Amino acid sequence: MDANIVLMVITKEKIGCKMNIEEKIKNSTTHIFKAVFPGTTNHYDTLFGGTALYSMDEVAFITATRFTRMRVVTVSSDKIDFTKPIPAGTIIELIGKVVKVGNTSLQVQVEIFVEQMYSNQREKAITGNFTFVAIDKNKKPIKILQ
Repeated sequence: MDANIVLMVITKEKIGCKMNIEEKIKNSTTHIFKAVFPGTTNHYDTLFGGTALYSMDEVAFITATRFTRMRVVTVSSDKIDFTKPIPAGTIIELIGKVVKVGNTSLQVQVEIFVEQMYSNQREKAITGNFTFVAIDKNKKPIKILQ
């Protein structure tokens, strides 16, 4: 009988923790809008890939920091898919969302949507994943969820 009580307590704690993580994911999702100006484009008049990656890492960092409220560092980027060109004179929206939480690391997915300035046309242009590790003052990995 005591084992059943313990099992119920553990189950409730895990459910509570899961809801807390889902709420933290929702609250840390980050949206940033930018205009694509000619100074950020290449000779094809589309956004430089490196500029897109810089912005994606920045949004991923903000998202990871908002989720953990700890010091975090980028340790990898994975599977960056450039599916549509992003021309000068458009607006982009970068959306960062936590998609995986580990012991000391978390993964953030960033999507870039491109919008025409003078119409409602909008489509996904780039998707990528970034992994972060939480660190202490001595730059040693620390647990994200306490």
